[in-house]
Amino acid sequence: MRRRFGALILGAMGLLTALSQPTGGAAQPGVVAGARCATNMVAVDGFCIDAFEASVEALVDGAWVPHEPNRPVAARRVRAVSAPRVLPQAYISQEEAKAACREAGKRLCTTGEWVRACKGTPSTLYPYGTRRRGGLCNDRGREPLAVIRRGASSDAAWSFDAMNDPRLSLVAGGLAPTGLFSRCRSDEAIYDMVGNLHEWTADERGALRGGFYLDVQKLGEGCDYEAIGHDTRYRDYSTGFRCCSDAGAGGGPGR
Repeated sequence: MRRRFGALILGAMGLLTALSQPTGGAAQPGVVAGARCATNMVAVDGFCIDAFEASVEALVDGAWVPHEPNRPVAARRVRAVSAPRVLPQAYISQEEAKAACREAGKRLCTTGEWVRACKGTPSTLYPYGTRRRGGLCNDRGREPLAVIRRGASSDAAWSFDAMNDPRLSLVAGGLAPTGLFSRCRSDEAIYDMVGNLHEWTADERGALRGGFYLDVQKLGEGCDYEAIGHDTRYRDYSTGFRCCSDAGAGGGPGR
């Protein structure tokens, strides 16, 4: 049984590496850079926002290389990337997300920007409409802690170390690649703003928006979901982000 479980984890690690690389093909969702926004960003009311939850690249020996999205960025120098069909970066704090956006020539979104992009115009509770339709977004996922931490005491299962276990993002039925839920998008082609990963904003209260793959309703519904009061250095398997920028402020291709 142990050998089989180990093989499954190794196989999942190989899949994770593959999914962390941008892939080509006509079936991939994507957003072409316009006159005011970088590639894979969308222009919304005078600002630009990433079309996809952020993955990150790390600077290694002078070159930017993909960072494993199920590993904390720690002290690495990383930059945010907006790309389709890759696993987004989890295990990231607000401070680390802010630095990653800045390295890409962007910034974390304000609360107002994030909510406007999620709700669209006219304003709706979900990116796709006024009522929740379970399964359109990644909002009915499998609890990975129950799979990985079997037999652990309740205190141990919810400890910081347990919730930052890199195996959690490998559990089938949990975290999904960006844009995989193709109907979880706004009319302006912004994906996964509800479900998949909690998203840090620039709110100094330590605010996470949009819920994640296990919960999009407990702390507000859909685009109104807001978890506040986290330390800006807090991170776990559910915390992610996306970046914004002022229209025309730049950000490189694919970033």
